[in-house]
Amino acid sequence: MDFMTVQQASELWEVSPRRVHKLCADGRIKGAVKISGVWLLPPDAQKPADARIKSGKYIGFRNKNE
Repeated sequence: MDFMTVQQASELWEVSPRRVHKLCADGRIKGAVKISGVWLLPPDAQKPADARIKSGKYIGFRNKNE
């Protein structure tokens, strides 16, 4: 079975290798496994959707009185 490395995934998805490490550690990439300290991803793994708030309404971010 072939696997994709973090470096290959970062180039494919156009993100940093550190971001791919974080996604793997958070369990957001289905099928990713850590073997001897190295993350291996399935070759058909998809980049997870961005989970940041997109509404612009950050609760308690600026003015806590409003």
